[in-house]
Amino acid sequence: MALEQPRDRLATWCGRVLIVAAMAVPVLGWLAPLGFAVMIGLVGLLCLPAVRISDEDRPVALILASALVWAAVSTLWSPYHPSKPGNNTILKLAFELPLYWSAVSATRRADPALRARALRILAWGCAVFGLVLAAEAATHGALYKALHVFYEPIRDDIAEANIGHSTFVLGLIWPLAALGAPARLRPWLALVMFAGVAWAALTFGDDAPILSLVLAPLTALVVWRWPTTAPRVLAAAAVLLFLAMPALIWAMRHFFDYAALQAAMPATDAKRMDYWSHALDWIARQPLRGWGLDASRMFGPGIILHPHNDPLQIWMELGAIGAVAAAAFWGVTLARLSRPAPSLVAAATAACAAVYLLFGVNFGVWQEWWLALGALIAMLCVLNTPSRPADSSAV
Repeated sequence: MALEQPRDRLATWCGRVLIVAAMAVPVLGWLAPLGFAVMIGLVGLLCLPAVRISDEDRPVALILASALVWAAVSTLWSPYHPSKPGNNTILKLAFELPLYWSAVSATRRADPALRARALRILAWGCAVFGLVLAAEAATHGALYKALHVFYEPIRDDIAEANIGHSTFVLGLIWPLAALGAPARLRPWLALVMFAGVAWAALTFGDDAPILSLVLAPLTALVVWRWPTTAPRVLAAAAVLLFLAMPALIWAMRHFFDYAALQAAMPATDAKRMDYWSHALDWIARQPLRGWGLDASRMFGPGIILHPHNDPLQIWMELGAIGAVAAAAFWGVTLARLSRPAPSLVAAATAACAAVYLLFGVNFGVWQEWWLALGALIAMLCVLNTPSRPADSSAV
């Protein structure tokens, strides 16, 4: 019995940390999405004693560790040299990998009753988040702008862009967030989240969240209908996405009028296509090892900060070796969602993963808040999965 008490205390501690994190998710999603990196990192730091790597997790852990080592090696030839620690991507990745893994481990180690409470808090909090987004859409950001009056005045266009940015957060996590509610209320809370994202995204001109509201239910439905095969097909599609993206852009340039396609797109999408074309040219010059971590920052004016395409950025900076690592990670992770029978958790997780891949054409792949949201998806998947006896000793 003496040996059981520390485990009980750790489970309780992890559960309480997760409850606080669940309270923070909708607030950060609305007001400060960049804060997710701090929140998930803090959860991991506070729950470091919960870290475990099970036999089932070893392939993913090995892929991530190998990718981190390769990214570190690539800094030797990268033209980008960070001027301060805050700009040092490899330094941040070296901390994020163990801390985010620890945060996911904490969800497995947490007391089941506290896990359930955290999920309920998250479900209701995200429903309120959806209502807030709807109110912001109806008033063109009046709530957000009013809050800023108290601590930092903000221009209307920036405020509305920030609110539009927050639709990406709820648009990403709502399928898993809604599962934490009682079964009879799940559809209604999911509808509130869905409607809030849709209204705000339409009002503030964000196309990707609108697309995600089509992609997420469709992916979930397919995985629910074919629980064994569909996740494997999704895994194969993700592998193909990361390995073949340069070939896809090349084919678009070679077989179609790329300039005409670009001109037909909205301004933001046309700019992305321009970045992709420049990225392809740089990839062709250094396809195997890439140009080094964060090298895409140095290839302006053709590319500003990054290519706004996760597979292309990985190819450009880490080469074919990095692309294979990314493909392996997504392939292994999504294939693990395969089930012998329909599973709401697997379907919702697949939906969130598909949206994460979709949103990858908007953000830089190394942005810490974006990686933290990826870890949050993994945490929500674990939280919604019934705990097993082995969870107390392994991840």
